[in-house]
Amino acid sequence: MTVKRTTRAAPRRRSVILIAGCIPAGLIVALALVSFFWLPYPLDDTSGGRLSPPGASHLLGTDKLGRDLLSQVMIGARIALESGAGAVAIGGVLGVATGLAAGFANRWVDDTFSALLDVLIAFPTLLLAMLVVAAQSASLGSAIVAIGLAMTAVVARLTRILVKRVLAEDYITAARTSGTSWPRVITGHVLPNIWPTLVVNLALQFGLAVLAEASLSFLGLGAPPPNASWGRMLQEAQATVSTAPYGAIAPGVLLVALVVGVNLIADGLRDTLDPTRRRSS
Repeated sequence: MTVKRTTRAAPRRRSVILIAGCIPAGLIVALALVSFFWLPYPLDDTSGGRLSPPGASHLLGTDKLGRDLLSQVMIGARIALESGAGAVAIGGVLGVATGLAAGFANRWVDDTFSALLDVLIAFPTLLLAMLVVAAQSASLGSAIVAIGLAMTAVVARLTRILVKRVLAEDYITAARTSGTSWPRVITGHVLPNIWPTLVVNLALQFGLAVLAEASLSFLGLGAPPPNASWGRMLQEAQATVSTAPYGAIAPGVLLVALVVGVNLIADGLRDTLDPTRRRSS
């Protein structure tokens, strides 16, 4: 009886975690999608009055220039999702390719790769992104590329470790003995065994990328005006947070909600995709 209750509880826990993460993340995705078709006010509309409190005409109030905060929050949701998805795409492709190359390389090349990755990982991600953005002009594209490049080392190191672990298995030796080529080994054995862990890690990296973009925007190195990044909104509301806190509450709450939601989704995916966790339940 105890085994049956445990077996039923594990899938229920996984579904609860996934749902708990999908609710805030899904609402923010919906907010971003709506922003493509409708905004309460244009971003350059300053007719709302300076620091107006939330009301019928401005649901979240206005900022110090009289711009509608709800419109800015909606655009900020779009920028947050674009930066997270773009950085994960860049870091995922480059990281997986680099990790595969290091995993299959000879020992001298592998040691060189490992040392280089250790140096890059030890370098603060935000500082590396700031250097890349500073070398170019401050823009959303530059921020996405910078965050993606900073993410590459983490993904590459994880991929290398996973590849080495898979290559040590007996079925890889049997496949090579039977004449299976290395490309077939990669597509048929290596990638199918490492992708669940990579998906979970990339989901976690998505949340970190959103935070990194908000940090760059807070420092003035993200999307330039009139784009309304959540980080830029927090920076602009800093001077008036004691008298008009609603300018910082909305972007701050949504930023936390998105990162927490993505982390919960990653936790649920880990419980669902990890075969060892499925067996233990």
